[in-house]
Amino acid sequence: MGVNGGLLAIDAGNSKTDAAVLAPDGTVLGAARGGGFQPPVVGVAAAVDGLAEVVGRAAADAGVPLSFAHVTACLANADLPVEEAALEEELLGRGWSRSVRVHNDTFAILRAGLDEPRGVAVVCGAGVNCVGMTPDGRTARFPAIGKISGDWGGGGGLADEAMWFAARAEDGRGEPTELARALPAHFGLETMYALIEAVHLGRIPHARRHELTPVLFRVAAGGDPVALALVHRMAEEVVALSTVALRRLGLLDEEAPVVLGGSVLAARHSQLESRILELLAERAPKAAVRFVTAPPVLGAGLLALDERGGAEPGAAERLRAHYAA
Repeated sequence: MGVNGGLLAIDAGNSKTDAAVLAPDGTVLGAARGGGFQPPVVGVAAAVDGLAEVVGRAAADAGVPLSFAHVTACLANADLPVEEAALEEELLGRGWSRSVRVHNDTFAILRAGLDEPRGVAVVCGAGVNCVGMTPDGRTARFPAIGKISGDWGGGGGLADEAMWFAARAEDGRGEPTELARALPAHFGLETMYALIEAVHLGRIPHARRHELTPVLFRVAAGGDPVALALVHRMAEEVVALSTVALRRLGLLDEEAPVVLGGSVLAARHSQLESRILELLAERAPKAAVRFVTAPPVLGAGLLALDERGGAEPGAAERLRAHYAA
C-alpha cells in the first residue's frame, strides 16, 4: 500500500512500544510490540533504532513496504516541544514518510478516550501528566518532567511519599501510620529501617518501589489518616491539572470530557475516584469524566486518521472495534 494511503501509528511508552499499520478505512493491516522507549537513557538515535525494529515487524505483518502516507508517533519522554522536534527530525530521517507528527504519549490516551479530538486527559501511571486538545488544533499541556516542573504524585511519587511518612513514623519524627508496618511487610521485612537499607543497598531494586503504591491504597481504605491524606492529595493534583487545562482551552464552562487513564487511575480506587469526582463537581461541574482502558495505540491510530485527513466514513469506528475485540 505504501505511499498510496497506508498510515503508521506508534505508541511508545517507557515500558513497551506498539506499532500498527492502518488502511484509510481504519482496518488494522499489521501490528507489532516491542520494548520501552527511553531516549534520555540511550539517546534519540538509539531509541528510534528500537522503534525501527518494531515498525519493521509491523510492516512485515501487514505485507507492506516501509513507506507510509503519514506517521503519527506518540512517544514517552517527548515532554517539551524541542524534544518533539528532535524526534520528528529523526523519524523523518528514517524515510518512512514525508509526513510525520510526534506527540507526547499522553495524547494517545487522550484520543483513545474521546469521540472527537476535544477534551482533556490526566494520566497517572508511574508519573503524572495532563494534556488537552480541541478540533481546531489548539492544545494544553505541561512540561511533566518531575518536581522541577511542579509535578507531584503518580505511582512512583506516591510510593516515595508513603516511604517518607512511614520512615518518620517509625523513628518518631512523624505521626504514627500503619504504613510503617505495611510497606516493609510487602517485601517480607519487619521494619522500615530494614526496607530503607534493602532499597539503598540494591537488594530491592529501586524500580520495585511502584509495588508499594497499591499498599498505600489498601492502608488508606482501612482508614489510616496519613495514607488517606496522600490519596486525597493525589486527587487534588488530578483536578488541578484537569481544570487548568480546561480553562486554557476555553472549555471550563462547557460540557467537555475529562479522560482519566494510567495504571493508578484505571485501578478505580474508590477513595481516589470519589474524591476526584467530588472536587471536579465543585470546580468543573460541566466536565464529563471518563475512564479509559483501551490500548493507547488506538489513540495513536485515531490521531493518524485525524491528521492525514480523507479518512473513509466509519474508519474511526472500525479502528475502535478492532481494539475492543
